[in-house]
Amino acid sequence: MPARNMLLLAPPYPVALALTELGANLRTARLRRNLTVEEVAQKIGAGRRAVSDAERGKPTTSVAIYAALLWAFDLLADMHSLADPARDQEGQVLARSKARIRARRGEALDNDF
Repeated sequence: MPARNMLLLAPPYPVALALTELGANLRTARLRRNLTVEEVAQKIGAGRRAVSDAERGKPTTSVAIYAALLWAFDLLADMHSLADPARDQEGQVLARSKARIRARRGEALDNDF
């Protein structure tokens, strides 16, 4: 029996909360457009269950389903800013602290054979 992924069984609370909120937002977007789960599932080429699982924020739902739903509701442009390196302040500080100050001197070849 394959090992179970603990992240899928019990994700960290902030992750579970973010997925639940995203799912609720996707459901709201669908209802505002007066679309059924079946219509949205057909548009993105997935099953009803995948759309329902995404709307409930299930961590086992593929990120492709979430992205396709955002596309279906014309909200995909906002996804491009996720994990944007230009907005990663901590990463930028760490990169600057580990940046090379100067190139290493190359060692000359010796003729000692």
